[in-house]
Amino acid sequence: MANFGFAHLTVAAPFVPHWREAKSAVGAPELLANAKEFATLSEAVSGCTFVAGTGTRTYRKPDQPIVSLPNLASILQRELARGGRVALVFGPEKHGLTRQDLSWCHALVEIPTDARQPSMNLGQAAAVCLYELARPVTAPSPPATEPTDTPSSSDSLDRLAKLIEETMAAADYSPASMTEPNRHDIRVLLRRLTLSAKDARRVMGLFRRILWRLKMPVKAE
Repeated sequence: MANFGFAHLTVAAPFVPHWREAKSAVGAPELLANAKEFATLSEAVSGCTFVAGTGTRTYRKPDQPIVSLPNLASILQRELARGGRVALVFGPEKHGLTRQDLSWCHALVEIPTDARQPSMNLGQAAAVCLYELARPVTAPSPPATEPTDTPSSSDSLDRLAKLIEETMAAADYSPASMTEPNRHDIRVLLRRLTLSAKDARRVMGLFRRILWRLKMPVKAE
């Protein structure tokens, strides 16, 4: 990160011995000292409006759109230009991001590698991605007249997902206790919709109204 000029590091549920060792290592001490730590990935990306998870399709069939690394910089630049906040997420060295981890991501980023050896270790993958993002983006800027609605943050989408779940349960549309696969599908769907903050509030208001009506006592005739 320090090599390529990136300074904002956040870690989710780190393995304490390794994290302590990294923080005491020589090099980039200020970056590590200022790193934020959260218990879950959901908390770590809560304020972000576009989350890009990294990985390969070799052993998984992702639910998210696939973005090739050379195309990522222009996507992130557009998101930042409209007032968004972005995150690039890397999984553990051993197995990478899980399917559940990716449900908090808007896209899966792939590094173009030889099909015979698609896997890269974490340090190499991070270096390649950050080098690519540090290069100047030559794509034309969007016209000044293009609407720039503030994008919806990840924590806002999570609140909406919980409200949808509560409404579905109240309407007997789903089991009384939803399973994690159900929640996974809702998280993925909401991120595919790319709702603006205003639209997310409108949808939330709609579901609150429906939930209120569902919970009203039935009047006797």
